[in-house]
Amino acid sequence: MTTAAAGSPRTYQVRTYGCQMNVHDSERISGLLEDAGYVRAAEADEQPDVVVFNTCAVRENADNRLYGNLGHLRPVKAKHPGMQIAVGGCLAQKDRGDIVRKAPWVDVVFGTHNIGSLPALLDRARHNTAAEVEILESLEVFPSTLPTRRESTYAGWVSISVGCNNTCTFCIVPSLRGKEKDRRPGDVLAEVRALADAGVLEVTLLGQNVNSYGVEFGDRYAFGKLLRACGDIDGLERVRFTSPHPKDFTDDVIAAMAETPNVCHSLHMPLQSGSDDVLRAMRRSYRSEKYLGIIEKVRAAMPDAAITTDIIVGFPGETEADFARTLDVVREARFSSAFTFQYSKRPGTPAATMDGQLPKQVVQERYERLIACVEEITWAENKKLVGETVEVLVAVGEGRKDERTGRMSGRARDGRLVHFATGELAGQIRPGDIVHTVVTYAAPHHLNADGAPLAHRRTRAGDAAEAGQVPRTPGVLLGLPTIGAPAAAPAPTGGCAAN
Repeated sequence: MTTAAAGSPRTYQVRTYGCQMNVHDSERISGLLEDAGYVRAAEADEQPDVVVFNTCAVRENADNRLYGNLGHLRPVKAKHPGMQIAVGGCLAQKDRGDIVRKAPWVDVVFGTHNIGSLPALLDRARHNTAAEVEILESLEVFPSTLPTRRESTYAGWVSISVGCNNTCTFCIVPSLRGKEKDRRPGDVLAEVRALADAGVLEVTLLGQNVNSYGVEFGDRYAFGKLLRACGDIDGLERVRFTSPHPKDFTDDVIAAMAETPNVCHSLHMPLQSGSDDVLRAMRRSYRSEKYLGIIEKVRAAMPDAAITTDIIVGFPGETEADFARTLDVVREARFSSAFTFQYSKRPGTPAATMDGQLPKQVVQERYERLIACVEEITWAENKKLVGETVEVLVAVGEGRKDERTGRMSGRARDGRLVHFATGELAGQIRPGDIVHTVVTYAAPHHLNADGAPLAHRRTRAGDAAEAGQVPRTPGVLLGLPTIGAPAAAPAPTGGCAAN
């Protein structure tokens, strides 16, 4: 395929890297482009008219990954005049004009604060035949006011805040996402209701630090109140949230989780390190005793709670004793899973210039020991569920071996991944449906249920999945220029305008 023929809508593709925030931002990017008249490119289309990279800057190899992918697109673009490439997200916010200097075939660079400008920037770059770089230092409009093309019929992300007021020494996010900005509770709940009305069964409330929600309007208990209010929304069966910070975690949130039927008993709470000395150097504002105390309270209120975490190995100055303390906390906390990372130096963060940067081989060896410890525990915790009945929300793309094994996959209420046999219901169960089944086997990272399902409930989300429909959340483009459908691409002239 070449670029759009005269009169045809231009096609787009969004490539996403990084966290759930970026995944949700990409839904907004898709919504904006479709609102402006673009059409999503087919999966097999290797030459869409517009390719948008929504980038992450957290990991050390993020830059290499982006520039490698941009390099692969250069010859594709050269053969397809009128094709455009845009780079947004955290790496764009950090590198700014350097992206166009290193990859002059890029047409648009936009930051984390002005996602809504993308269609206008694409139009301007095409009109001026020159790259457009627009990076704002503060939020232009709250992202949730933008139109959104949801990727799932059954599960949706809802941002309750953007930005972060913490100063963790390893983290570059606050400098790229800015200070915390909170949405008003009524706006959040209106979006959640709209999703539930569209048939979405599960909502995840998103924020860099969800349990500091309310700081802008002076209510430190706002997050617990928000969870309880979600319990009053008809049709909403599951509520999750990510990520809280231990320093702000309050007892009222535990009570709201335990007492609100549709709030799932799953908690993702980053530990980062079990060593108080390392936590102090990370500027994490809590110590291991407080962290374990929170977990103890959560399990007292919800014995079935599945707790997951993030852990960094090899932070500057980490000693063998510090690392041993991390293993001790992991064993005591009994996590159901853990996202584990080797410390990655990020320019611009205080940790990047700290003394005591550890050799790669030391970090690697500790990392492997941590993985072994975590998997020993997660496997033991999962084995406790063999013989138990679980409620599974059927998902898309969770099981890579499902086609070969004849299973389908989904998530239990506690967030665990379940691969289940369909039995006589093969062909009748859709993504978005609810299945009850019995766990027959446990592995460190998933559960299997190989008997026939005990029950299957068809849902509106399953109907939408079967029909190939996804929810779309309308937005109000406050403070942005009016954006019309993009004009058809000009006839090829033998050159690439942006090069």
